[in-house]
Amino acid sequence: MLELANSVYQEVAPLIAQKHKAEFGQFMTPSNVARFMASLFPSCTLQTCRLLDAGAGLGALSCAFLDRWKNGGFAFETVEATAYEIDDALRAHLAQHLADYSQVKTNIISGDYIKLVTAEGLQNRGYTHVILNPPYRKINSQSAHRLALRNVGIETVNLYSAFVALAVATAAPGGQIVAIIPRSFCNGPYYRSFRNFILERSAIRYMHLFASRNKVFKDDAVLQENIIIRLERSGQQGPVTVTTSTDDSFSDIVTKKYPFERIVFPEDPERFIHVPTANEKNTIELSPAVHYTLADLGIKVSTGPVVDFRLKEYLRLMPEEGTVPLIYPSHLSMTGTVWPVPNLKKPNAILCNNATEKWLYPNGFYCVVRRFSSKEEKRRVMASVVDPSAFGDHSVLGFENHLNLFHENKHGLPELLARGLAVFLNTTAVDQNFRCFNGHTQVNATDLKLMKYPSRNTLMQLGDWVKRNSKVTQKMIDTQLEKLTA
Repeated sequence: MLELANSVYQEVAPLIAQKHKAEFGQFMTPSNVARFMASLFPSCTLQTCRLLDAGAGLGALSCAFLDRWKNGGFAFETVEATAYEIDDALRAHLAQHLADYSQVKTNIISGDYIKLVTAEGLQNRGYTHVILNPPYRKINSQSAHRLALRNVGIETVNLYSAFVALAVATAAPGGQIVAIIPRSFCNGPYYRSFRNFILERSAIRYMHLFASRNKVFKDDAVLQENIIIRLERSGQQGPVTVTTSTDDSFSDIVTKKYPFERIVFPEDPERFIHVPTANEKNTIELSPAVHYTLADLGIKVSTGPVVDFRLKEYLRLMPEEGTVPLIYPSHLSMTGTVWPVPNLKKPNAILCNNATEKWLYPNGFYCVVRRFSSKEEKRRVMASVVDPSAFGDHSVLGFENHLNLFHENKHGLPELLARGLAVFLNTTAVDQNFRCFNGHTQVNATDLKLMKYPSRNTLMQLGDWVKRNSKVTQKMIDTQLEKLTA
């Protein structure tokens, strides 16, 4: 039946308007992904399986699971399948596909999964198996969904994490939950409450990471990095199996096992979830010299405070009397600062007056990191140095919101410290380490704040080295870090 569901998907998906998909946060599961997800459930001795598929769509995931059972992959005597689907256009197909499994007791529920489950409370529903490709859409802070979730103790910002939290909460002890979801929950402050929720109620057993961003849901043009995760309700946490493949063909899958302390670092208050892709720890993890926090170093990191669309009336394309430099990522490179940039599509300056002065910083040396990289960028962390000499006699600067800046109490850094910090952040080891917990193209100030750094003295040595070597390569940068932190 999975192949039938997939053929219906190929026929129906192009007919669904993008606006309709966006309204429900729909991204249909390709058949090879569904089959792989169904294969991740461990064998068990249960006589009765109680299966949940929330946001079931056309039923690809349920069909993949039931096909495995029908083909002898599970020893259940009976299966009771519950499927939630809000979309009337898909539910008829879903009912038809599940009806072909005559041995299965099927319950298809029409309506909004979040509203229905939260209205009834989070008691154990006895689900032994849960398979999910939940909808992906942000939840506004005062929306009905957010308030309903809050009433049952779930605080989260996206439909996908809400579906997973509800599934974990209502599964039976020992219940297995397999879900394909965006990797964005692994880090950042917005998903902290969700991470705490699932880590307190379940054990992570398995994670699969795709090397390519754009292959899994290519029919829906999804460029979010996705992960497949298996959780065990009320499980005792142990080692975690991590697999990787280039794409959803799974033809080059690599399997490794890691202790849980490599997945969630014991001392991390944010409980970031790392997805290591190599058995060997990198320089950042191995070196005892890289263990300082920004607080230890007397450095702070902040998001650029100038949100251009909110201060539009004060922005100027080119400098004029009464303005000061406004710095965007376009003004920065690995080699220095260029300002102003003629014909830049962004403003080069901002008026300095009573309305804007609170957003401005004194001119000086700063290390800055771009908050966003392009979808297939080779590097996730890209640091530059703001050099005050580029701005003439201007005494203050504006930093646009697409930058994170390192500073000392809203003042610049010593030159060698700024340069050394940029060198360190541009090393391959930092980028590899960062990718273990950051699953999207955004680099948050919180992420940078929680990283470990070399000592202030080591950073200044890096700064002195790079100042004396005007042309450096990636290999030179990586080698220099290894020398200083050995």
